[in-house]
Amino acid sequence: MKVSYDFHIHTAASPCGDEQMTPNNIINLCQLLGKQMIAITDHNTCCNCQAVMSLGADKGIWVLPGMEIECMEEFHVIALFPTLESACEVEKEVHAHMPDLKNRVSIFGNQWVMNARDEIVGEVERILLTATGLSIYDLCPLVRAYGGVIYPAHIDRTSYSIISNLGLVPEDLGFQIIEVSKSANIDDYAPGYPGVRIVSSSDAHYLEQLCEKEFFLELPDISLTTLWRALKKC
Repeated sequence: MKVSYDFHIHTAASPCGDEQMTPNNIINLCQLLGKQMIAITDHNTCCNCQAVMSLGADKGIWVLPGMEIECMEEFHVIALFPTLESACEVEKEVHAHMPDLKNRVSIFGNQWVMNARDEIVGEVERILLTATGLSIYDLCPLVRAYGGVIYPAHIDRTSYSIISNLGLVPEDLGFQIIEVSKSANIDDYAPGYPGVRIVSSSDAHYLEQLCEKEFFLELPDISLTTLWRALKKC
């Protein structure tokens, strides 16, 4: 069966995320659009995952906790986790290796932490839009040690992508998934990456970006277990 997914969504916690990217706005719009499985992937944090996950459970939408992490090589990877607890443990490691620089709100905007009622309950003061000191060769085993899935984000872009920075996707990193941006055609990339699942998501920073394109996975049923097996190719 075809399952609608979107595994790259930002909230108002991301310094480049719009203030309207609140937990309720995201879940309500995803429900209207028929999205069945989504992931919250703010830059270097999972602080708003809990609120979106609780709302998604009430609306019948599977929500995976995740992050978009900028590695030491200065490209972005998507990390998805089976539990919020595992995501939080990796977040601790990521933050322990990030520069302690304060966010410049006048330039990057606020980094809001929200609850399930869209109330602002905190703000991340450290700038999140920066590289961690962890190499991609550190991040891959770290994420996998907590049962997570990690893969390079928007490899077709000319900035913050593994291709633009390294020139290729190293085989020794063991990626079983790669992401291309929503403007790319997945079929164009399939021949170059045999045996690798290629996904594409909205990378939404604004609500209207959630509406721009639909993405589907072929799964035997709709369940987190089935999805996880598909992502990990078990």
